[in-house]
Amino acid sequence: MSTSAKDRFGFDWTRIPGQKFWRAPHLNRRVIFRHMAAGVGGYFLLPQRPGERIAHAAATTKATADSCIFVMMNGGPSHIDTFDLKVGPWLPANYQATTMDGVSWAPGLLPKLTEQFDNIALMRSVKPWNTAHGLAQTWLQIGRNPISGLARIAPHIGSVVSLELGPKSADQTLPGFLSLNAGGGPGQGYLSPEHAPFYVSPGGGGLGNTNHFDPQATFERRYNLLMDLDAETRAAQAPSAAAAETARWNDSARRLMYNAEVNRIFTFDAAERLRYGNTGFGNACITARNLLKAKKGTRFIQITAGGWDMHANIYGGGLNAGNVNSVGRQFDSALGTLLADLKADGLLDRTLVLAMGEFGRTLGTPNAQAGRDHFMQQAALVAGAGVRGRRAIGSTDERGANTAEPGWYRDRDIRAEDIEATIYSALGIDWTTIRRDDPTGRGFEYVPFADRDLYGPVHELWG
Repeated sequence: MSTSAKDRFGFDWTRIPGQKFWRAPHLNRRVIFRHMAAGVGGYFLLPQRPGERIAHAAATTKATADSCIFVMMNGGPSHIDTFDLKVGPWLPANYQATTMDGVSWAPGLLPKLTEQFDNIALMRSVKPWNTAHGLAQTWLQIGRNPISGLARIAPHIGSVVSLELGPKSADQTLPGFLSLNAGGGPGQGYLSPEHAPFYVSPGGGGLGNTNHFDPQATFERRYNLLMDLDAETRAAQAPSAAAAETARWNDSARRLMYNAEVNRIFTFDAAERLRYGNTGFGNACITARNLLKAKKGTRFIQITAGGWDMHANIYGGGLNAGNVNSVGRQFDSALGTLLADLKADGLLDRTLVLAMGEFGRTLGTPNAQAGRDHFMQQAALVAGAGVRGRRAIGSTDERGANTAEPGWYRDRDIRAEDIEATIYSALGIDWTTIRRDDPTGRGFEYVPFADRDLYGPVHELWG
């Protein structure tokens, strides 16, 4: 005897006796056409091109990292002068352009990173969605279109990492997500405040504004008196989510106060600053190293490194290989030293380091101002967490204009959403997660279109 059932699309299916499979002896034409129309319409609305959509597969994370350092190179670095080097008559001789295991590279501009090349992989088939600074920067940090419907509630990638990994930290003195050298940016979205970025611009003199102007004993006496006076009010408000959130916020703030261990993380001398290049970016790299060594709960560290918007005088200014104070050389000095220190401390194997900007820059001979303008192709540097170094994922054509070989299994450009998935996978976070606690009730996907598998991690970084 056969069994009949109706599926969620309105199709009638029949199971044949003695067989595993179901078949549809008759279908409702209106249902078919309705879903065909929805599928075609959805295809044109999705940010994709033919061939970018593949069959959904079960998520298996790499889980090779305990933490992540994300270097946001604000302004859009020239990919053909840095991570996707192209040699031409415009390139200064002091770049010392060469190939290392078949990978084009500039030891003259990036000498410290050259020393760490065994630990570095380059993604050269990365393509941004946009070349407007603010839009593209936000897109990269939240892993989705900033003007899409759910973007207004979307958390920063670091906030998701804080949510997923923060509670797993044995010591939660510090926030799970620290943002260094940025005055603002994408926040925690709809997630609770403890997952918001904690903004610090370190200078080596400790963590400011964490001590009351009175001695600790005086503060504790006053605080305990306040707790006694407010005890009845707190008890009455106990069921309130807002009251609980406020209490957690106060507790987290108090853990930072009069805390010598926390203060040491943000304290370093002139010699240490000089070793990292004596710059704001260098100070942030020292702090990132100290944060990982201290293991006080921070899992995601973003470092903002500005100055890459080089529309003019690119080789005489920002990417002057002969000037140790140029943006390129300062970047190299700090990041190269950070990788070396993390390796020496045994931390690099469990730390994913990723450096990139929001887009690339124009090709060939520089513009009339001897600079480079915005361009829809870019590259990224990845190190640590077991990533296999001395190689590039993907390649561009001889000018650096378009992806020639994607270099990964999806056989297309690498997008911001794929980079987001890569970070999650390295940290052992299922990038296909869809949360059902968002205020819209639509379900919040860690990576957009998780249910359609449009994006995924670049696991080829691990070989």
